[in-house]
Amino acid sequence: MSRIEREFKNPRAKALHDKSMEILDLVDHLLEAAPDGGEHAELLEDQIGAMHGDSMMIPAKIAGAEGGDYYDIRMENAAIIRKCARDLILGLRGLEMCGYNEPKYFDLLRAEIEEFRKLFLVWVDGFDRKRYYVDEWGIFNPPGVKPGDESPEVDFDDED
Repeated sequence: MSRIEREFKNPRAKALHDKSMEILDLVDHLLEAAPDGGEHAELLEDQIGAMHGDSMMIPAKIAGAEGGDYYDIRMENAAIIRKCARDLILGLRGLEMCGYNEPKYFDLLRAEIEEFRKLFLVWVDGFDRKRYYVDEWGIFNPPGVKPGDESPEVDFDDED
């Protein structure tokens, strides 16, 4: 059993993490192939850095959500994952504006993100809505829970 398989007891998380690593690898290859940037060199460098950071953040936040195992923590990480995935797609437009345009490979990244999105939906749907701390900011609470509500008793010995 690999380290990743031990880390992710949830098969939905494992599938999502595997896809995120494929995206990370694809983004790395896309960015390595970028031209020098010419007159847009600084802008291109910034865009490459942002896309690299987003692609690295996604698997880290999946691990953080799985390690937290509370609805509010999972949802907070899920929101960051969504933002990073969407920023990767937007980043392709930034690359194009800097003169780097590889439609075949850019479309491949778009397709991989779409596959990731479908796995993401299944993963989020599996979050336990009964295991949470109340988010006093009101953003990441389970449906029906409001700031000021009492958090349920949390069993720290629960292995499920």
